[in-house]
Amino acid sequence: MDKEYTIYHIPGKKIGVTNDLYSRVEQQQGYDVGEYEILESSTDIDYISKREIELQKEYGYRVDLKPYNELSVNLKLKNMKINVTEQTTTFPCPLNKLKGQLMDNLEMRWDTEHGSVYLDADLAKWIVKSAKTSMFNNDRCYVYNKAMIKYLDHKRYKNEIDELPFKEEELEEYNVVFYFDKIREWAEERGIYEHGDPKTQYLKLMEEAGELGRAILKDNEGEQLDAIGDMVVVLTNLAELLGLSIEECVESAYDVISKRTGKMINGTFVKDN
Repeated sequence: MDKEYTIYHIPGKKIGVTNDLYSRVEQQQGYDVGEYEILESSTDIDYISKREIELQKEYGYRVDLKPYNELSVNLKLKNMKINVTEQTTTFPCPLNKLKGQLMDNLEMRWDTEHGSVYLDADLAKWIVKSAKTSMFNNDRCYVYNKAMIKYLDHKRYKNEIDELPFKEEELEEYNVVFYFDKIREWAEERGIYEHGDPKTQYLKLMEEAGELGRAILKDNEGEQLDAIGDMVVVLTNLAELLGLSIEECVESAYDVISKRTGKMINGTFVKDN
């Protein structure tokens, strides 16, 4: 009997494919009957893989980097037993063995509350850099799912921009978005993430803030430009050392301020209570 593949929909969360609906959706992801719906089923894995991506686009969800039919054979070979909760993905090894575990399990796929994950070499590198030792077991480590999906979304957006037929002058406008990537590459090449410390970066930030204050008092536009730019560089690196990303921090802040109301008083915006 041919294996049947099912496209399922968790409203507001994701669209995915499985050949074991109960195990995948109810046991692994914790959803009950009525909290998800079946969109389509078929024994044709190529058709169902294509439809999954079409439906993800149609419903406005994050689109998987690789079709399901390109993963199914590899899934059977993977044996790394990860633990996925609403907040984190935990790996069954200490930090010093994480890179090897990840590289042995490339093309593994799993689901989180924030979206699906496909493990490639780039993501493995991000996980190694972002992982923290479990407070309950020194032989386990974890990453935050939200930050991981933010990284994947940013990577996908960058790939989509690279594929668009921009004119050179138009591309310059979009390259601004990726200066954070250039800053991180610069910092990584110099060992800041491997040997740096958040407290040291914070002190550096205060130093640059002092430089900006002096530049404002002197009304020196060139020094103001340098100081603000230096502060952005330090903030980008500080976020990385704390296991965050500057994009995530900015987005979180904007989500809050975009809903604020208030008025200007003596040159300062004062929010309503």
